[in-house]
Amino acid sequence: MHFDSDLQDLASLLPKGMLARAERAQGATKSGVDEGLARRSFLKLSVASGFALGVFPQSALAQEGKQAGPAALKPFDQPGAFVHIAPDGTVTVTINRLEFGQGVLTALPMILAEELDADWSKVRAVHGDADPAYVDPAFGMHLTGGSGSIKRSYTQYRELGARTRAMLVSAAASQWNVDAASLRTENGRVLRADGQSIAYGDLADAAMKAPVPHKVALKDAKNFRLIGKATNRLDAAAKSTGTQSFGMDMQLPGMLTAVVVHPPVFGARLTSVDDSAARAIAGVKAVIRMPTDRGGEGIAVVAQGYWAAKLGRDALKLVWDTSAVEKVDSVAQLASYQALSKKTGLVHFKADVSALAKAPKKISAEFTFPYLAHAPMEPLNCTVHVTGQGADAKATLWLGTQMPGFDAMAASKVLGIAPKYIKINVQMAGGGFGRRAVPTADYVVEACTVSKMAMAAGLNDPIRVMWSREDDIKGGYYRPMHVHRAEIGFDAKGKVLAWDHVVVGQSIAQGTPFESFMIKDGIDNTALEGMRDPYDVPMRLSVHHPKVNLPVLWWRSVGSTHTAYVMETLVDEIARATQQDPVAYRMQLMGDKHPRHKAALMLAVEQSGYGKRKLPKGRAWGVAVHESFDTVVAYVAEASVTKGVPKLHAVTAGVHCNLAVNPRTVEAQVQGAALMGLGTCLPGAAITLKDGVVQQKNFDDYVVARMPDMPRITVHIVPSAEPPTGMGEPGLPPLAPAFANAIAKLTGKTPRALPFKLA
Repeated sequence: MHFDSDLQDLASLLPKGMLARAERAQGATKSGVDEGLARRSFLKLSVASGFALGVFPQSALAQEGKQAGPAALKPFDQPGAFVHIAPDGTVTVTINRLEFGQGVLTALPMILAEELDADWSKVRAVHGDADPAYVDPAFGMHLTGGSGSIKRSYTQYRELGARTRAMLVSAAASQWNVDAASLRTENGRVLRADGQSIAYGDLADAAMKAPVPHKVALKDAKNFRLIGKATNRLDAAAKSTGTQSFGMDMQLPGMLTAVVVHPPVFGARLTSVDDSAARAIAGVKAVIRMPTDRGGEGIAVVAQGYWAAKLGRDALKLVWDTSAVEKVDSVAQLASYQALSKKTGLVHFKADVSALAKAPKKISAEFTFPYLAHAPMEPLNCTVHVTGQGADAKATLWLGTQMPGFDAMAASKVLGIAPKYIKINVQMAGGGFGRRAVPTADYVVEACTVSKMAMAAGLNDPIRVMWSREDDIKGGYYRPMHVHRAEIGFDAKGKVLAWDHVVVGQSIAQGTPFESFMIKDGIDNTALEGMRDPYDVPMRLSVHHPKVNLPVLWWRSVGSTHTAYVMETLVDEIARATQQDPVAYRMQLMGDKHPRHKAALMLAVEQSGYGKRKLPKGRAWGVAVHESFDTVVAYVAEASVTKGVPKLHAVTAGVHCNLAVNPRTVEAQVQGAALMGLGTCLPGAAITLKDGVVQQKNFDDYVVARMPDMPRITVHIVPSAEPPTGMGEPGLPPLAPAFANAIAKLTGKTPRALPFKLA
């Protein structure tokens, strides 16, 4: 069994003609300006085909069958799968996303409770599973990603709340024998004009038996009492007291724990195995030679508890064969990327760049960005329990996953159990940043493989497969390494005459079942999203996608992690070269377009005191603005450089995310994303390889930002009543360029690499 071939087999499960339809849908859009395909795009395949609805458990679909006619509600439109009201009035809302720090476990219930007129003090939230009801309503597939949880479920959850409310009112009207139009609701009760009322808990049973209304009236935004109000998170107490349970905390009767030795070089295989010392460790139950991701081999040690499994793994004596796989070397790879960047690649934006030769002013710049690990605080884990045999076999999985439906399909393939008998229990996850949404489902396939082979060895207990911090850092699926090369010609007023830009970096989609429609004319748009806009400049943009033996994946804010840095530092550099204020220059470049960019930028400028407040000696302002996932974030940074060491002191954010459902969550997301963005600037924030082996292993040699690095951050939101846009990722991209632009003012030189190298 090899994961590569399994991945192709997964593609064969897609309904006939699906990819062709997805390709046609993709081709109907303009190629590549603001698609931002990434996580959100490859899932478009399921919209036209109903793929997710045909593959996973059918409980919600059974409800749909009760309603005849073309206007029948979809499973994700029906309250029964999302709302449970207990006799005591407690309202439990099921969320169709993974909560892994972004706050959807609170924001989605807020949206539903708003239209329900629920008593917020009695609202609770739980995760959904792989049931069809819990697909992303826009894409028809189970998905947490692309900063789309609130954006794509805002209307859905409002309508769910409004439908539930209408059903409660209908039940009360029947009980009182009055016209439903004469009743109103407030704080978990249905009220009559004469002051009598009935609690939701007393009406719930009758209400849920009532017909589900197709059309419901939604509140006017001016009447919101929850949406738009800063609200404490429902999971705050558990997380702040250490009582919150995560996937890795899973405990089941008789459960065993497994750890896996992965190849030192991706795809390598074993020559010899001496497991005698490992088997002698107390508590070790099995040592299993198994296939691993990308055609490699590894060893799983199954034991009673993590420590015994780890000791058993440490005692293994293994010899590896790396002769058949590419051994990546970061120094050589950088040199090859730099050479490629000097050649025009596959052209994404066309423009005449002949004016470069005679331009009065020029900038020639090369930027380098390393591989980055996701490094969530909770390493990867998955617990699998298979019961029954043959046609009676069923499997239950417990994990924090961004794509439970897709992972159920992967588990079905490995275990040989029909998808309808695969149960996914979504667990709270301690971060992910994209790592828990993998097209190969690598860690899920691994856990299912361990379970299957352990059963063959006579172990029928549930098995929890856990990755250590070292496994997580060295385990691949990194943010791709990139090199950018820009040649810009402009005049004394800063008018850009020509801009020739080349990007070199691996494609995230190549080698996946989604390559045929994620990649257009050989170009993976995830590598280029965020380029050029919002500035109307004549840019020729091209890309090279080298193939490298290193698995890559979307990483918080995807392509914008590097494109925002390049665009915002270069625009700033043109402003300085023509002696213009960088804020005024940006406003000029945007012209009469991009009002949301302007609003976010000017809010940050006004609130920071930029240009008005005198900074302490040795400090400078830095500015950047960028849109990703339909949200604009602008930063005004205050920084210093002492003996070659930069320090970020304060950051003022202007955010345009349309309606902020929970401003407290928006503030937290911006703060967290800014800190993560700051981490990319710090020395040591890079994954490097030598002879094919990842050199970093833990937080002692893979740097992330820590509490002493955190600047003072204030977050300001542009008022809006428009439907909300994404918020989990947009706060990251503009942080590094704002910091870099402040450094450039102090040193006269723009840092051309992340992490910063000022010496």
